[in-house]
Amino acid sequence: MQSLTTPTPQAPCPDPFNMAAYVLNGSGAPDDKIALAVLALSGAERWSYGKLRSAALGTGTGLLNAGLKPGDRVMLRLGNTVDFPLAFLGAIAAGLIPVPTSSQLTAPEAGKLAQIIQPAAILQSPDVPAPEGDWRSIPQADLRVMRDLEPVTPEMGDPDRMAYIIFTSGTSGTPRAVCHAHRVVWARRMMWAGWYDLQPTDRLLHAGAFNWSFTLGTGMMDPWACGATALIRADGTDPKALPLLLKRHDATLLAAAPGVYRKFLKDHPSLSLPKLRHGLCAGEKLPEALRTAWAEATGTGLYEAYGQTEISTFISGNPVRPSATGTLGAPQDGRLVAIVDETGQPVPRGTAGTIAIDHRDPGLMLGYLDAPEATAEKRCGDWFLTGDQGIMDENGFITYQGRDDDLMNAGGFRVSPLEVEATLSHIEGIHEVAVTDVEIKPDVRVIAAFYTADADLDEAALASYAEANLARYKQPRLWVHLTELPRNPNGKLRRKELKQP
Repeated sequence: MQSLTTPTPQAPCPDPFNMAAYVLNGSGAPDDKIALAVLALSGAERWSYGKLRSAALGTGTGLLNAGLKPGDRVMLRLGNTVDFPLAFLGAIAAGLIPVPTSSQLTAPEAGKLAQIIQPAAILQSPDVPAPEGDWRSIPQADLRVMRDLEPVTPEMGDPDRMAYIIFTSGTSGTPRAVCHAHRVVWARRMMWAGWYDLQPTDRLLHAGAFNWSFTLGTGMMDPWACGATALIRADGTDPKALPLLLKRHDATLLAAAPGVYRKFLKDHPSLSLPKLRHGLCAGEKLPEALRTAWAEATGTGLYEAYGQTEISTFISGNPVRPSATGTLGAPQDGRLVAIVDETGQPVPRGTAGTIAIDHRDPGLMLGYLDAPEATAEKRCGDWFLTGDQGIMDENGFITYQGRDDDLMNAGGFRVSPLEVEATLSHIEGIHEVAVTDVEIKPDVRVIAAFYTADADLDEAALASYAEANLARYKQPRLWVHLTELPRNPNGKLRRKELKQP
């Protein structure tokens, strides 16, 4: 049996279509229903569907009045405030192409991204570093005045036309500008049952920042398109306050990277969240031990999903069909997914290969901006190649084996760091562990384990545990105690930084 799915045909994206108009419609939610609450310990800033729609479309009018025209790119240098979604959706409604960027970027870093996209304007918050260079700026104060303008009529058109650009995280190299079509939000409907069990009555709290593709989709566009309520932590609110905010604001769903859940459990071994139905996890591989610990602490499930900046989440577990132990889950119904070899042919079930998805999937990117060769490199026949390795079992569940460039070479053996990390995470005293191969002298590489703990752990005991639980070629030869693992602003592990001397 081949590593290939048989998807159920899905309804095509409506044509003509506008992503912002679809999201802001809230699936017919009443105008007075709360669409967004930006949470702080001092209180919450609440936005109804009617108010949100009017302010976003008014912002679209203001951007056009400022001289911008459909097709222009606008770079978002805004914090985790309501200004971000209003500008993002307002620009899309007006036919502009917004480009979200992390508020954590320095001025030089933001300047490099601006050079790539050549924005017609920068939508700029005063407390976010402005990109280096001579760029036109529209200040946040001006954006706030635009909210009260006459709403723009959303520009309808081909769902395959470009809607927005978002940069890859850079965890696997230089960030690339990923171009997404309006249809990508329609494709996300396959996640509502395939991952979330999302309902209009849900109150979904996302722990990430708006600029992250995970937050843009899961924390903002999906709840609104469904008619649910989105909850977001306000800028400057201590992440340690999240458990309190979850309880205080009756969150029914929580979405975050694994590191956030790990932090929750470290600070709160027992969590009382009576309204929480379950947690949603993405961004990096979820350790099985963390899934178990969360269930024991909260009595709720933790459902993992897999996707990339280039393709909306398409493999996941869900409450109806939880992931088999140690797997990512199964391809969502409607997704044509395969595990392929170097020639693009599906491999037999149980055989390792590259995770691939049909190039016609509506959630897939249009391509990398001004980089046709890089875009072509991701294609093999009818498949988009994720660059991640996986194994599909007889029941369709996929076990993640790591990225092509994350796989370690140990004495000629290809070793997944995730396999080693999963084993070492059970060592008593270790809080977190990340594994990679490092060069100790020219052309000599060994496996190294970087861990966080309250203090240095006995290296002989660590080595003894590895010897008892891992094949010799998988055992770390270096053990390094760190105060914390390197992560990007959204909590994703920067594995490449561990390779530095």
